[in-house]
Formats: sequence, C-alpha cells, structure tokens
Amino acid sequence: MLEEIKHVQATADLLHSEQEVEAAIDKMAQEINIALAERNPLLLCVLNGGIPTFGKLLTRLTIPLTIDSINASRYQNQTTGGNIDWLVKPETPLKDRTVLIVDDILDEGITLSAICAYCREQGATAVYSAVLVDKILDHQKPLTADFVGLTVENRYLFGYGMDYKGYLRNAPGIFACKE
Repeated sequence: MLEEIKHVQATADLLHSEQEVEAAIDKMAQEINIALAERNPLLLCVLNGGIPTFGKLLTRLTIPLTIDSINASRYQNQTTGGNIDWLVKPETPLKDRTVLIVDDILDEGITLSAICAYCREQGATAVYSAVLVDKILDHQKPLTADFVGLTVENRYLFGYGMDYKGYLRNAPGIFACKE
C-alpha cells in the first residue's frame, strides 16, 4: 500500500498551493465572522476530512461559538462512495441552535445533505455549511454550501483533509490524482 501512496503522491497535479488554500480559509473566516456574528453558532467538524479545515478556520473566527463533531462517511477509506455510515453524532444538543457544518469537500453532496437533514431533525433553528473545496460537476447537487473556499475540477483530490484510501490527508495543498 505504501508504494501505491508514494506513486500517487509523486505523480499528482498540484491544483492549489498551501498559500492559496490558506488565503481561501482566511476568506471563509471573514465571511463567517460577518454572517454568524450574532448567531452563537455550534460548529460541527465532519470527521475525518474536515479536521484540517475546521482547525485552521476555528483559529480565525472571532465570534462566540461552541464546537462538536459528527462522522457520517460514505467512503470508509475507499475511492468510491457507498451507503452512509453514521459513526459519531454530536453530544451537544442541536435544538434551537444555529449550526455550521465544516467539511473538506462538497463532492456529490450526499453526505453533507444527510448531515444537514440530521441537524434539522434534531431541532436546529438554522443550518449552514462551510467546505474548503466545492467540486464542479456536470449535474445538480442536492445542496449548495454557504461558505466555499475553492472550486475545483471533477478529479479525485487529496490534501487538506481529503484522502486517497485513508492517506495523504496531510498533504500541504490540494492535489489531483493522475487520471
């Protein structure tokens, strides 16, 4: 497996440098600070992919907020999605809260849509979403993210939380695998 990972990393195309990603996170933080200033939001980190974006975004937010996490996965370290597996649900009550879901990527939108629906079912008064990357697809997605860092072409990505078979989440930039 490590040989495969090394090959993928060595042959990948850099789509966005670390500096470009950090600038996108700065922009997202500014937008969130303005939009949710008086909302006392609960930020939900979508595990595991959302961890880098969540951590970097959190330190740039100047508004009062609380945090928790959620883990609903379709990929389970594979390169194609399947059924949603609910691994972790927030411990913080969502009733009467403004929730901001933070994730790495809006791909097909199935997982993020399910998480938003779960938050509404739990009584959240408002549900927002922030994604580092919104993938451009040739069809409509079930939702649009409220805060987006970068848009990218429809390729298999890794870095800044996005993985290749569970690896390369820590790559310092947004990379696309060779076709």
